[in-house]
Amino acid sequence: MTSSASFDTLESLQADIAELIDHLPTLKHRQFIKQALATIVRLADSEIDRLDWKILSAALADMERGFQLFHAYRHVRKVTIFGSARLATDTPEYQMALEFAQAVSRLGFMVMTGGGGGIMQAGHEGAGRENSFGLNIQLPFEQQANPFIEGDPKLIHFKYFFTRKLFLLKESDAVALFPGGFGTQDEAFECMTLSQTGKFGPVPLVLIDHPGGDYWRSWSEYIDKQLVQNGLVSPEDPSLYTVTDNLDVACDAITRFYQVYHSCRYVGDNLVIRLKTDLSDALVEQLNADFSDIILNGRIEKSQALPQEAQDETVGLPRLILYFNQRDLGRLYQMIAAINQMGTPSPEDAAHPERK
Repeated sequence: MTSSASFDTLESLQADIAELIDHLPTLKHRQFIKQALATIVRLADSEIDRLDWKILSAALADMERGFQLFHAYRHVRKVTIFGSARLATDTPEYQMALEFAQAVSRLGFMVMTGGGGGIMQAGHEGAGRENSFGLNIQLPFEQQANPFIEGDPKLIHFKYFFTRKLFLLKESDAVALFPGGFGTQDEAFECMTLSQTGKFGPVPLVLIDHPGGDYWRSWSEYIDKQLVQNGLVSPEDPSLYTVTDNLDVACDAITRFYQVYHSCRYVGDNLVIRLKTDLSDALVEQLNADFSDIILNGRIEKSQALPQEAQDETVGLPRLILYFNQRDLGRLYQMIAAINQMGTPSPEDAAHPERK
Protein backbone atom coordinates (compact mmCIF):
# COMPACT_ATOMS: atom_id res chain seq x y z
CA MET A 1 0.00 0.00 0.00
CA THR A 2 1.38 3.42 -0.94
CA SER A 3 1.82 6.08 1.70
CA SER A 4 -0.92 8.13 0.01
CA ALA A 5 -3.36 5.22 0.05
CA SER A 6 -2.42 4.48 3.63
CA PHE A 7 -3.09 8.11 4.56
CA ASP A 8 -6.47 8.04 2.80
CA THR A 9 -7.43 4.83 4.61
CA LEU A 10 -6.40 6.29 7.95
CA GLU A 11 -8.34 9.49 7.25
CA SER A 12 -11.42 7.42 6.40
CA LEU A 13 -11.02 5.40 9.60
CA GLN A 14 -10.68 8.56 11.65
CA ALA A 15 -13.84 9.96 10.04
CA ASP A 16 -15.72 6.75 10.85
CA ILE A 17 -14.57 6.97 14.46
CA ALA A 18 -15.60 10.63 14.69
CA GLU A 19 -19.06 9.65 13.45
CA LEU A 20 -19.17 6.83 15.99
CA ILE A 21 -18.28 9.20 18.82
CA ASP A 22 -21.11 11.52 17.79
CA HIS A 23 -23.56 8.68 18.33
CA LEU A 24 -22.18 7.28 21.58
CA PRO A 25 -24.89 7.27 24.26
CA THR A 26 -22.56 7.77 27.25
CA LEU A 27 -21.58 11.32 26.38
CA LYS A 28 -20.24 12.12 29.86
CA HIS A 29 -17.35 9.71 29.12
CA ARG A 30 -16.84 10.95 25.58
CA GLN A 31 -13.40 12.42 26.29
CA PHE A 32 -11.98 9.11 27.49
CA ILE A 33 -13.63 7.04 24.77
CA LYS A 34 -12.11 9.37 22.19
CA GLN A 35 -8.67 9.06 23.80
CA ALA A 36 -8.88 5.24 23.78
CA LEU A 37 -9.99 5.10 20.16
CA ALA A 38 -7.34 7.60 19.14
CA THR A 39 -4.66 5.40 20.72
CA ILE A 40 -5.83 2.40 18.71
CA VAL A 41 -5.89 4.47 15.52
CA ARG A 42 -2.31 5.62 16.10
CA LEU A 43 -1.24 2.02 16.67
CA ALA A 44 -3.03 0.97 13.49
CA ASP A 45 -0.73 3.26 11.52
CA SER A 46 2.44 2.09 13.30
CA GLU A 47 4.71 -0.88 12.90
CA ILE A 48 3.79 -3.28 15.67
CA ASP A 49 3.67 -7.07 15.37
CA ARG A 50 0.69 -9.40 15.16
CA LEU A 51 1.54 -10.68 18.65
CA ASP A 52 1.31 -7.12 20.00
CA TRP A 53 -2.21 -6.82 18.59
CA LYS A 54 -3.16 -10.17 20.12
CA ILE A 55 -1.93 -9.00 23.53
CA LEU A 56 -3.78 -5.70 23.22
CA SER A 57 -7.00 -7.38 22.09
CA ALA A 58 -6.93 -10.07 24.81
CA ALA A 59 -6.10 -7.53 27.54
CA LEU A 60 -9.01 -5.33 26.46
CA ALA A 61 -11.31 -8.37 26.48
CA ASP A 62 -10.12 -9.18 30.02
CA MET A 63 -10.84 -5.64 31.14
CA GLU A 64 -14.23 -5.59 29.42
CA ARG A 65 -15.33 -8.63 31.42
CA GLY A 66 -14.08 -7.09 34.65
CA PHE A 67 -15.62 -3.67 34.11
CA GLN A 68 -18.99 -5.12 33.18
CA LEU A 69 -19.12 -7.47 36.16
CA PHE A 70 -18.06 -5.04 38.87
CA HIS A 71 -20.09 -2.04 37.75
CA ALA A 72 -23.24 -3.48 39.33
CA TYR A 73 -21.41 -3.93 42.67
CA ARG A 74 -19.63 -0.56 42.79
CA HIS A 75 -21.50 0.59 45.91
CA VAL A 76 -20.50 -2.41 48.05
CA ARG A 77 -17.05 -2.57 49.63
CA LYS A 78 -15.04 -5.70 48.89
CA VAL A 79 -12.20 -7.53 50.62
CA THR A 80 -9.58 -9.33 48.53
CA ILE A 81 -8.12 -12.46 50.14
CA PHE A 82 -4.68 -13.68 49.08
CA GLY A 83 -3.00 -16.87 50.31
CA SER A 84 -1.66 -20.28 49.37
CA ALA A 85 -3.55 -22.55 46.98
CA ARG A 86 -1.81 -25.54 48.59
CA LEU A 87 -3.20 -25.39 52.11
CA ALA A 88 -5.63 -28.23 52.83
CA THR A 89 -9.05 -27.82 54.39
CA ASP A 90 -7.89 -29.31 57.71
CA THR A 91 -5.09 -26.77 58.30
CA PRO A 92 -5.46 -23.97 60.88
CA GLU A 93 -4.69 -21.39 58.16
CA TYR A 94 -7.64 -22.60 56.07
CA GLN A 95 -9.95 -22.47 59.07
CA MET A 96 -8.81 -18.95 59.96
CA ALA A 97 -9.42 -17.74 56.40
CA LEU A 98 -12.86 -19.36 56.40
CA GLU A 99 -13.81 -17.70 59.69
CA PHE A 100 -12.45 -14.35 58.54
CA ALA A 101 -14.52 -14.49 55.34
CA GLN A 102 -17.60 -15.42 57.37
CA ALA A 103 -17.00 -12.45 59.67
CA VAL A 104 -16.49 -9.81 56.97
CA SER A 105 -19.47 -11.07 54.96
CA ARG A 106 -21.63 -10.76 58.09
CA LEU A 107 -20.44 -7.14 58.26
CA GLY A 108 -21.77 -6.66 54.71
CA PHE A 109 -18.52 -6.86 52.73
CA MET A 110 -18.13 -9.07 49.66
CA VAL A 111 -15.08 -11.28 49.19
CA MET A 112 -12.78 -11.58 46.17
CA THR A 113 -10.16 -14.26 45.59
CA GLY A 114 -8.25 -15.77 42.68
CA GLY A 115 -10.93 -18.45 42.51
CA GLY A 116 -8.68 -21.48 43.11
CA GLY A 117 -8.16 -23.86 46.01
CA GLY A 118 -6.59 -23.52 49.43
CA ILE A 119 -7.02 -20.09 51.05
CA MET A 120 -9.01 -18.91 48.03
CA GLN A 121 -11.52 -21.72 48.53
CA ALA A 122 -11.67 -20.97 52.25
CA GLY A 123 -12.60 -17.38 51.42
CA HIS A 124 -15.51 -18.46 49.24
CA GLU A 125 -16.65 -21.16 51.62
CA GLY A 126 -16.75 -18.66 54.45
CA ALA A 127 -18.39 -15.83 52.53
CA GLY A 128 -20.83 -18.00 50.61
CA ARG A 129 -21.42 -17.98 46.87
CA GLU A 130 -23.76 -14.98 46.95
CA ASN A 131 -21.05 -12.80 48.57
CA SER A 132 -18.11 -14.05 46.48
CA PHE A 133 -16.19 -13.07 43.36
CA GLY A 134 -13.72 -15.43 41.72
CA LEU A 135 -11.03 -14.05 39.42
CA ASN A 136 -9.47 -17.16 37.94
CA ILE A 137 -6.59 -17.45 35.47
CA GLN A 138 -6.41 -19.47 32.26
CA LEU A 139 -3.36 -21.74 32.39
CA PRO A 140 -2.07 -24.49 30.04
CA PHE A 141 -2.89 -26.90 32.84
CA GLU A 142 -6.15 -25.26 33.78
CA GLN A 143 -6.52 -24.01 37.34
CA GLN A 144 -9.93 -25.32 38.31
CA ALA A 145 -12.22 -22.93 40.12
CA ASN A 146 -13.13 -24.17 43.60
CA PRO A 147 -16.58 -25.74 44.03
CA PHE A 148 -17.90 -22.80 46.07
CA ILE A 149 -17.60 -20.40 43.10
CA GLU A 150 -17.62 -22.72 40.06
CA GLY A 151 -20.50 -21.90 37.72
CA ASP A 152 -21.33 -18.60 39.41
CA PRO A 153 -21.76 -15.56 37.13
CA LYS A 154 -19.35 -13.68 39.44
CA LEU A 155 -16.52 -16.01 38.36
CA ILE A 156 -14.30 -14.56 35.61
CA HIS A 157 -11.49 -16.34 33.75
CA PHE A 158 -8.66 -13.96 32.85
CA LYS A 159 -6.03 -14.61 30.21
CA TYR A 160 -3.34 -12.47 31.83
CA PHE A 161 -2.07 -12.28 35.40
CA PHE A 162 -1.63 -8.51 35.13
CA THR A 163 -5.28 -7.85 34.21
CA ARG A 164 -6.42 -10.26 36.90
CA LYS A 165 -4.32 -8.52 39.54
CA LEU A 166 -5.52 -5.13 38.30
CA PHE A 167 -9.09 -6.04 39.26
CA LEU A 168 -8.17 -7.85 42.47
CA LEU A 169 -6.67 -4.56 43.66
CA LYS A 170 -8.72 -1.95 41.80
CA GLU A 171 -12.01 -3.31 43.11
CA SER A 172 -10.85 -4.01 46.66
CA ASP A 173 -11.49 -1.79 49.67
CA ALA A 174 -9.32 -3.97 51.90
CA VAL A 175 -6.74 -6.72 51.41
CA ALA A 176 -6.31 -9.70 53.72
CA LEU A 177 -3.17 -11.78 53.27
CA PHE A 178 -2.84 -15.28 54.69
CA PRO A 179 0.26 -17.50 54.62
CA GLY A 180 1.43 -18.63 51.21
CA GLY A 181 4.35 -19.22 48.89
CA PHE A 182 6.13 -17.11 46.29
CA GLY A 183 2.84 -15.92 44.77
CA THR A 184 1.50 -14.71 48.10
CA GLN A 185 4.78 -13.02 48.93
CA ASP A 186 4.68 -11.32 45.53
CA GLU A 187 1.14 -10.12 46.24
CA ALA A 188 2.11 -8.90 49.71
CA PHE A 189 5.12 -6.91 48.49
CA GLU A 190 3.23 -5.53 45.50
CA CYS A 191 0.46 -4.31 47.82
CA MET A 192 3.08 -2.65 50.02
CA THR A 193 4.90 -1.13 47.04
CA LEU A 194 1.74 0.24 45.43
CA SER A 195 0.53 1.59 48.78
CA GLN A 196 3.92 3.11 49.59
CA THR A 197 4.03 4.88 46.22
CA GLY A 198 0.40 6.00 46.27
CA LYS A 199 -0.63 3.87 43.29
CA PHE A 200 -3.08 1.82 45.36
CA GLY A 201 -5.40 2.79 48.14
CA PRO A 202 -5.36 4.01 50.77
CA VAL A 203 -7.03 0.80 51.92
CA PRO A 204 -6.43 -1.36 55.02
CA LEU A 205 -3.92 -4.18 54.52
CA VAL A 206 -4.24 -6.97 57.09
CA LEU A 207 -1.72 -9.81 57.39
CA ILE A 208 -3.44 -12.66 59.22
CA ASP A 209 -1.90 -15.66 61.01
CA HIS A 210 -3.89 -18.43 62.62
CA PRO A 211 -4.00 -18.11 66.44
CA GLY A 212 -0.46 -18.64 67.71
CA GLY A 213 1.00 -18.64 64.19
CA ASP A 214 4.05 -16.54 63.36
CA TYR A 215 4.22 -16.52 59.54
CA TRP A 216 3.48 -12.80 59.23
CA ARG A 217 4.92 -11.88 62.62
CA SER A 218 8.33 -13.25 61.57
CA TRP A 219 7.89 -11.53 58.17
CA SER A 220 7.25 -8.25 60.00
CA GLU A 221 10.36 -8.78 62.11
CA TYR A 222 12.38 -9.20 58.92
CA ILE A 223 10.90 -5.97 57.53
CA ASP A 224 11.86 -4.11 60.70
CA LYS A 225 15.36 -5.56 60.96
CA GLN A 226 16.43 -5.51 57.33
CA LEU A 227 14.39 -2.69 55.78
CA VAL A 228 13.38 -0.19 58.47
CA GLN A 229 16.55 -0.30 60.55
CA ASN A 230 18.75 -0.09 57.46
CA GLY A 231 16.84 2.91 56.13
CA LEU A 232 15.55 1.06 53.06
CA VAL A 233 11.95 2.05 53.84
CA SER A 234 10.58 4.86 55.98
CA PRO A 235 10.02 4.27 59.72
CA GLU A 236 6.31 5.05 59.15
CA ASP A 237 5.86 2.49 56.36
CA PRO A 238 4.79 -0.33 58.73
CA SER A 239 1.71 1.86 59.35
CA LEU A 240 0.58 0.66 55.92
CA TYR A 241 -0.39 -2.75 57.34
CA THR A 242 -1.63 -4.61 60.41
CA VAL A 243 -0.26 -7.99 61.53
CA THR A 244 -2.52 -10.08 63.74
CA ASP A 245 -3.57 -13.60 64.67
CA ASN A 246 -6.86 -12.36 66.15
CA LEU A 247 -10.04 -12.41 64.09
CA ASP A 248 -11.63 -9.46 65.90
CA VAL A 249 -8.51 -7.32 65.40
CA ALA A 250 -8.44 -8.20 61.70
CA CYS A 251 -12.08 -7.21 61.16
CA ASP A 252 -11.72 -4.08 63.29
CA ALA A 253 -8.73 -2.93 61.21
CA ILE A 254 -11.02 -2.91 58.19
CA THR A 255 -14.20 -1.41 59.67
CA ARG A 256 -12.27 1.21 61.66
CA PHE A 257 -10.53 2.39 58.47
CA TYR A 258 -13.92 3.48 57.09
CA GLN A 259 -15.40 4.82 60.32
CA VAL A 260 -15.08 8.46 59.20
CA TYR A 261 -12.79 8.26 56.16
CA HIS A 262 -14.66 7.43 52.94
CA SER A 263 -12.22 7.75 50.03
CA CYS A 264 -9.83 10.16 48.35
CA ARG A 265 -8.71 11.42 44.96
CA TYR A 266 -6.40 14.02 43.48
CA VAL A 267 -7.74 17.17 41.86
CA GLY A 268 -4.73 18.85 40.31
CA ASP A 269 -2.04 18.97 43.00
CA ASN A 270 -4.54 18.72 45.85
CA LEU A 271 -5.44 15.54 47.68
CA VAL A 272 -9.16 15.55 48.39
CA ILE A 273 -10.19 13.34 51.33
CA ARG A 274 -13.91 12.56 51.45
CA LEU A 275 -15.41 12.04 54.90
CA LYS A 276 -18.60 10.37 56.10
CA THR A 277 -19.10 13.09 58.69
CA ASP A 278 -17.84 16.64 59.12
CA LEU A 279 -14.98 17.49 61.48
CA SER A 280 -15.01 20.56 63.71
CA ASP A 281 -12.65 23.45 63.04
CA ALA A 282 -10.78 22.59 66.22
CA LEU A 283 -10.15 19.01 65.03
CA VAL A 284 -8.90 20.25 61.67
CA GLU A 285 -6.52 22.57 63.53
CA GLN A 286 -5.26 19.52 65.43
CA LEU A 287 -4.61 17.71 62.15
CA ASN A 288 -2.66 20.71 60.89
CA ALA A 289 -0.55 20.70 64.04
CA ASP A 290 0.12 16.96 63.93
CA PHE A 291 0.66 16.43 60.19
CA SER A 292 2.22 19.66 58.91
CA ASP A 293 5.30 17.62 57.90
CA ILE A 294 3.48 16.00 54.96
CA ILE A 295 2.02 19.23 53.54
CA LEU A 296 4.04 20.98 50.84
CA ASN A 297 2.13 24.26 50.81
CA GLY A 298 -0.75 25.81 52.70
CA ARG A 299 -2.83 23.97 55.27
CA ILE A 300 -5.41 21.23 55.60
CA GLU A 301 -8.72 22.95 54.80
CA LYS A 302 -12.37 21.92 55.03
CA SER A 303 -14.24 21.98 51.73
CA GLN A 304 -17.30 20.90 49.85
CA ALA A 305 -17.00 19.09 46.52
CA LEU A 306 -14.80 20.89 43.99
CA PRO A 307 -16.18 21.80 40.53
CA GLN A 308 -14.09 18.97 39.02
CA GLU A 309 -16.03 16.52 41.22
CA ALA A 310 -19.48 17.63 40.06
CA GLN A 311 -20.24 14.23 38.49
CA ASP A 312 -18.77 12.22 41.38
CA GLU A 313 -21.19 10.08 43.37
CA THR A 314 -19.60 11.40 46.59
CA VAL A 315 -20.50 15.00 45.72
CA GLY A 316 -22.55 15.46 48.91
CA LEU A 317 -19.82 14.36 51.34
CA PRO A 318 -17.70 16.84 53.36
CA ARG A 319 -14.04 17.02 52.43
CA LEU A 320 -10.56 17.89 53.59
CA ILE A 321 -8.12 19.30 51.02
CA LEU A 322 -4.34 19.38 51.37
CA TYR A 323 -1.26 19.71 49.20
CA PHE A 324 0.14 16.32 50.19
CA ASN A 325 3.79 15.65 49.39
CA GLN A 326 2.85 12.27 47.78
CA ARG A 327 5.89 10.71 49.42
CA ASP A 328 5.10 9.94 53.06
CA LEU A 329 2.27 7.46 52.56
CA GLY A 330 2.86 5.84 55.94
CA ARG A 331 2.17 9.22 57.54
CA LEU A 332 -0.96 9.62 55.40
CA TYR A 333 -2.23 6.30 56.77
CA GLN A 334 -1.49 7.61 60.25
CA MET A 335 -3.51 10.73 59.49
CA ILE A 336 -6.45 8.64 58.27
CA ALA A 337 -6.28 6.70 61.54
CA ALA A 338 -6.34 10.00 63.45
CA ILE A 339 -9.35 11.20 61.42
CA ASN A 340 -11.22 7.99 62.21
CA GLN A 341 -10.59 8.50 65.92
CA MET A 342 -11.79 12.11 65.79
CA GLY A 343 -15.21 11.77 64.21
CA THR A 344 -18.36 9.93 65.15
CA PRO A 345 -20.15 8.19 62.27
CA SER A 346 -23.90 8.38 61.96
CA PRO A 347 -25.82 5.32 63.26
CA GLU A 348 -26.56 4.40 59.63
CA ASP A 349 -22.88 4.54 58.63
CA ALA A 350 -21.81 2.66 61.76
CA ALA A 351 -24.30 -0.12 60.97
CA HIS A 352 -23.19 -0.40 57.33
CA PRO A 353 -19.39 -0.03 56.99
CA GLU A 354 -19.59 -1.87 53.67
CA ARG A 355 -21.47 0.89 51.85
CA LYS A 356 -19.49 3.25 49.64
